[in-house]
Amino acid sequence: MTNSTEVLITGTGMFAGRIALDIAATAKRPVTVVIAGRNADRLAWLETAGNARAAMFGTPARFRAHKIDLIEPGASEALLRQYQPKIVVQAASIQTSSVISDSGNRWTALVAEGGLSATAIFQALISARMAGAISRIAPQTLLINCSFPDVVNGMIRAMGHQVLCGTGNVAILSNVFQGTPGRPEGDLKVLAHYQCLAPWRRPPAERSGPAPRIFIDDSEIADPFATFAACRLTPEPAIEISGASGVTLILALAAGQDWRGHAPGPNGLPGGYPVKLRGGEMTLDLPAGLSDADAIAWNDAFEARSGLTVSGGNAHFNGALAGVLAEEGFAHAAGFALADLEPVCDEMLSLRARLQAQPI
Repeated sequence: MTNSTEVLITGTGMFAGRIALDIAATAKRPVTVVIAGRNADRLAWLETAGNARAAMFGTPARFRAHKIDLIEPGASEALLRQYQPKIVVQAASIQTSSVISDSGNRWTALVAEGGLSATAIFQALISARMAGAISRIAPQTLLINCSFPDVVNGMIRAMGHQVLCGTGNVAILSNVFQGTPGRPEGDLKVLAHYQCLAPWRRPPAERSGPAPRIFIDDSEIADPFATFAACRLTPEPAIEISGASGVTLILALAAGQDWRGHAPGPNGLPGGYPVKLRGGEMTLDLPAGLSDADAIAWNDAFEARSGLTVSGGNAHFNGALAGVLAEEGFAHAAGFALADLEPVCDEMLSLRARLQAQPI
């Protein structure tokens, strides 16, 4: 149909909406955005609001909506063929982000005890389908996966597909620290796994557990909790920051410009890093003295302790997560071949439905 679509956003939830509406408010160069999903009312509103905000702020962004069920077979391929996007921002998932703060049934209890990687299979389903479609019919299209990128991007790469990076997580913390009044002056770089977010949702006196590694002008801060005690995240998903965090990157990609910042899952790596974009390629931008190998190993250790790791085409559940899945009788509690993602997802959906029906 057209080859002029710079950005295709898949999904109509709060995360996708934040990205679209912030593009509308901040675009400096002409950019065409298509938002695709199955909620017709939400699509109509995002198209209307996006174009209204572009007019309001005087930006050259234009929006249109495309109704499609992203779960249906061939949905990703159809979108790629019709719009030929330069960038796909995949923000759809069969697991809502509210599981972070929800409670009251055995599924939310399992996620709280075993960790968010209990949802990784759900987060990976649509993203893996889109990545596979890009590999087959649109290899020049860049994929930004917003669905649990610290873990899912590694799954996508192990399945043989490309993924540029994700949004949020490390970029939540880096932007919070960057914007803190009175912070130490200098070039700030943050190394953080998504598991590093949890302490910042608590009051300063109650913070403990995994801390991010924060560097100012290549010197590491000894006590991040003390230095940035004034920072605090909402208990809910921090969409006002996390969704917005990818907007400057998306606009740089659309305009063919270089970019520097923070991103989770760059090129399928575990966790989040300072990165730089040159010529459409993303590389790590680590502080002096910290090697790529050491930074990757530091991030990977989080999921190795409790979560999901990837090696040799297989996903492995580890630590407390493996334990709670085994207790619930999940057949793949030790792990599964990534080639079997779809049938394993069906089994995990059955487990989720059973546990959600059991209040606590």
